[in-house]
Amino acid sequence: MKVLLVNGSPNKNGSTNRALEEVARNLEKENIETEIFWLGKKPVGGCMACFKCIETGKCVLNDCVNIFREKAYTADGFIFGSPTHYAGMSGNLKGFMDRLFFSEFQGNQNKAFYLKPAAAVVAARRAGSTGVFEQLVKYFTVQEMPVISTRYWNNIFGMESAEVEQDGEGLYNMRVLAKNMAYFLKCKEAAEKSGVELPKFETPIFTNFIRREDGSK
Repeated sequence: MKVLLVNGSPNKNGSTNRALEEVARNLEKENIETEIFWLGKKPVGGCMACFKCIETGKCVLNDCVNIFREKAYTADGFIFGSPTHYAGMSGNLKGFMDRLFFSEFQGNQNKAFYLKPAAAVVAARRAGSTGVFEQLVKYFTVQEMPVISTRYWNNIFGMESAEVEQDGEGLYNMRVLAKNMAYFLKCKEAAEKSGVELPKFETPIFTNFIRREDGSK
C-alpha cells in the first residue's frame, strides 16, 4: 500500500513539510510506502473552465497536476498539506486542487480518488488554519473519499520547520493521523480480500436552482 503526501508550500523544507514528514515516518512504521510530492515554486494556474478534460481525461495545462494524477491512480491514500496564507491555502495548491479534482471528476470517472482515504494537514504561524482545513476537506467529499481524522483538527504551528518541534500536540496529532490512516487502509484491504462489494453505482443527479424564462433548466 502507498500513501501520496502533497506539499503545497512554496518552501520545500518548511513547516508544512515537517508535518508531512511526521505523518510519513509513522505510516512507514506500519509498512505503508510513502512519497512526498512537492508542487515546487513555479506558478500553478487555476482552472480555465475549458472543459477539455472531458475529452482528453486530463487537464489541458500539462504541468504538475497531470504528473500527480498519474501517480494517484496507483496510490491507496492521500494527505494534502498546505501552509496558511491569509487564512486560506497557498495559491499554488488552490490552483492544483481545483484542476486536479475537476479534471479527474470530469474526464476519468473518479478512478484516481474514488473511496480512497484522504486527510488534510495545515501549518500556520499563529491562526487561520481551520479555514484551510475546511477548504481542503470539501474536495474529498465531492470525490467520495473517506476523510481520516486525528484527535483534533490536523493543524500544526511554527513559522519554520525548527519551530514545529515545539508543538508537541501538533506532532502528536500527525502521528495519530498516520495510525488512523494505516488502520483504515488495512481494513479496506481486508474488505476487498473478503469479497465485500463496492457500493452500487447510481447515475448522478444534478439539480439547478435557477430556471430560465422559457422554463428550461
